[in-house]
Amino acid sequence: MVDVQPPPFRTLDDFLLGSARFSVPDVRNLDRWNNRIINNLLYYQSNYFASSVAFLLIIGYFQPLKLILGASVVILLFLGFVWVAENKAVIRRFRRNHPSLSLAAILGSSYLILSVLGGVAVFLFGIAFPILMILIHASVRLRNLKNKLENKLESIGLKRTPMGLLLEALGQEQEAGS
Repeated sequence: MVDVQPPPFRTLDDFLLGSARFSVPDVRNLDRWNNRIINNLLYYQSNYFASSVAFLLIIGYFQPLKLILGASVVILLFLGFVWVAENKAVIRRFRRNHPSLSLAAILGSSYLILSVLGGVAVFLFGIAFPILMILIHASVRLRNLKNKLENKLESIGLKRTPMGLLLEALGQEQEAGS
């Protein structure tokens, strides 16, 4: 964990405005679309983190207890899933072969637990909405040369980032930077 470095913030011009280029992904080529998402998640991770925190602060201002409860449930389920996946071979294979289903299982379990606890709306708007916005941006944002270079450094291990570790925990490390 000592060698983990948070990447720099990307300029608003690069992230959303002038020099940013967007395009609808080719849904027929899922490997290329997945590659675009992973590489954008790695490159813009500081911007995504700041955007999520800002949105959570706004939601937390209006519903602080429900937001804390919702975030706790999601974090505990995610950590439990990672622990089980590392200690059970069947779950580990499932995570590697079906990463989208694994994420859906975590979010679905969180939803079920929170619906029993009554914090569904806060979960949906405080946690899932920022994730949805990040995935949409990562899907439609075209990569540039600097993005590709930074992701190659991440993939060969010269630079370790928090998003790289998260993607590795979700079983996507073999695809990052390709």
